[in-house]
Amino acid sequence: GEKLYLSPILDLFNGEIIAFETAKRPVYKMIDTMLKKAFKRLSPKDQPILHSDQGWQYRMQAYQTSL
Repeated sequence: GEKLYLSPILDLFNGEIIAFETAKRPVYKMIDTMLKKAFKRLSPKDQPILHSDQGWQYRMQAYQTSL
């Protein structure tokens, strides 16, 4: 079997997956792509609160700047 890494953004209000991305390795590009998909889907008036597991990808300056 092959292992895949999943990075989703889940709406905790209604359980809807806003955006997700998969990759064969846990690389930052997976997180960046997932964020871009989420930003395209959200409206300018939305004010999401993001929670993460604080893995190395989510502590990167590029991730924090994107938010």
